[in-house]
Amino acid sequence: MDLFGQDPVAQPLAARLRPASLDEYVGQEHLLAPGRPLRDALERGALHSMIFWGPPGVGKTTLARLLAKVTDAHFETVSAVLAGVKEIRQAVDVARQQAAQYRRRTLLFVDEVHRFNKSQQDAFLPYVEDGTLIFVGATTENPSFELNNALLSRARVYTLKSLSSEALDDLLTRALTDPRGLAHLALEIPAQSRRLLIAAADGDGRRLLNLLENVADLAPEGSEVTVDLLEGVLGDGLRRFDKGGEAFYDQISALHKSVRGSSPDGALYWFARMLDGGCDPLYIARRVVRMASEEIGNADPRALGLCLSAWDVQERLGSPEGELAIAQAIVYLACAPKSNAAYLAYKAARADVAQTGSLEVPLHLRNAPTRLMKELGYGEGYRYAHDEPDAYAAGEDYFPESLEPRRYYQPVPRGLESKIADKLEHLAKLDRTSQKRRRKP
Repeated sequence: MDLFGQDPVAQPLAARLRPASLDEYVGQEHLLAPGRPLRDALERGALHSMIFWGPPGVGKTTLARLLAKVTDAHFETVSAVLAGVKEIRQAVDVARQQAAQYRRRTLLFVDEVHRFNKSQQDAFLPYVEDGTLIFVGATTENPSFELNNALLSRARVYTLKSLSSEALDDLLTRALTDPRGLAHLALEIPAQSRRLLIAAADGDGRRLLNLLENVADLAPEGSEVTVDLLEGVLGDGLRRFDKGGEAFYDQISALHKSVRGSSPDGALYWFARMLDGGCDPLYIARRVVRMASEEIGNADPRALGLCLSAWDVQERLGSPEGELAIAQAIVYLACAPKSNAAYLAYKAARADVAQTGSLEVPLHLRNAPTRLMKELGYGEGYRYAHDEPDAYAAGEDYFPESLEPRRYYQPVPRGLESKIADKLEHLAKLDRTSQKRRRKP
């Protein structure tokens, strides 16, 4: 029994196996191996404010606890999910008491710090600056997007990685042999079963221990954990896929860049990874439609229609039948001629509009459905293109009076856009030689 009357064996396996020293800590060798800056700082007791950024189950909370233990600091924790400014002030009071009575520093660990709003994040700043608190935040989200610059500038960001298969295997061995773990059950897990467990954990140490604990509840003492038993425990569970987190957007980025790079195989891999992780195929279908306009454009206008059809097929058939249509669209995009000309032209036009503001529509481009509008000059001088040679009003100006004509759209010499470029160059030549070229006032 512990000091609070709780049987340690009743605690979850992950809690019982929480490392008591840095040498027991699994993974993150890039930060904690001997000679690494964070390891050296800890061994010197040189605590500083920091942000731990990484996926779930890689040891962010455990590492924060170890920092306090190694440096003999008081450990205080708040959860951004449950806490507010009131809890922050209470933690500050505790820190001041620790400093006054025991001359101890206080490490304040804030789990899921990205869930705090701007004012809550700002509440830490005075106490971090005056040394009342050593601030350690943990987040699964990109700190650049989710945390205030003021807080980021006062804390060093450390990236924690998903645990490797080797690290998970070490953790599994410890769980089976450590007296705090499952050593009393004397379970045997053969190589194939170990590989299956490690694959199911997908880089998440806490998930591995939770799965192992579920297995231990079903396996008799001294028994062998078979693949059949594991498959019964795992069921149809899928690998970790945080639908709002960093890994989610990383995989979408990888899919998009594989399409852009004309790699159908790479694009299919990331598509399969996202499906395997539980991503909604309709979300991917929507993103694929975007890729058709951004990456292929008018080099092959059929791509957009094909992607819209794939989206429609997914909505009509559902999974898994509809996913084949999305795969077909992805392969087509990856193999199609590439052009971002329409995308760049759109961005350039938006930038001009943002800079020049609400310029008036020239009178000759306005409609004149009423007598008053005609008397005011609306539509006067407009040239109806269909009445001109080749249905083109050479020299006409379609921009506001104070804005010189722009050339946003620059077709690439690939696919259909090579022919579009030839046509636009022909029309530009007609403009240059036209006797009806409209002059700016």
